Amino acid sequence: MAAVRPALDTDRDDCVAALYEVHRSDGYPVHWPEDPGGWLAPPELIATWVAEHDGRIVGHVALIREDSIPAELRNAAPGRDFAFVARLFVVPRARRLGLAGDLLTAAAAGATAAGLVPGLIVVADSGGAIALYERAGWRRLTSGPGGWTTAAGTPAWVHFYLAPDSYLRTMETTS
Repeated sequence: MAAVRPALDTDRDDCVAALYEVHRSDGYPVHWPEDPGGWLAPPELIATWVAEHDGRIVGHVALIREDSIPAELRNAAPGRDFAFVARLFVVPRARRLGLAGDLLTAAAAGATAAGLVPGLIVVADSGGAIALYERAGWRRLTSGPGGWTTAAGTPAWVHFYLAPDSYLRTMETTS
């Protein structure tokens, strides 16, 4: 059975092990972090969720604050604060179970519940992730440099997405 739940402090080692599995199979993250546990829980962290399947952690997502927000996103939700979906991954053996979508939904709902506009940033060549986001109704508003280099040593190009309108409408009715 598969489920998504808020992460616990005791999940850290299992999350790092899952991240390592994804890094080895997919190259995500591009550069293995010196402190993978810290990478999963950066200082700008708001909340995290994990996906479990057959009693093991097989996925993760974080919700973080991001200071550098393009004008196109700010203009889509003027006067609102944002939270960004980040560190979303599912290990290969647990893919095709809907867990990535469930993690994405949990993070977006968590942002909305906190009164924050859900957004996300994705590397432009992440076709599978982009397909997931667009199937879920996320809208690409702009693209630009990511501020880091890819595995090939070139500057990363990223897309900035805004959550589906249903999340924004929920925020309007609760404000």
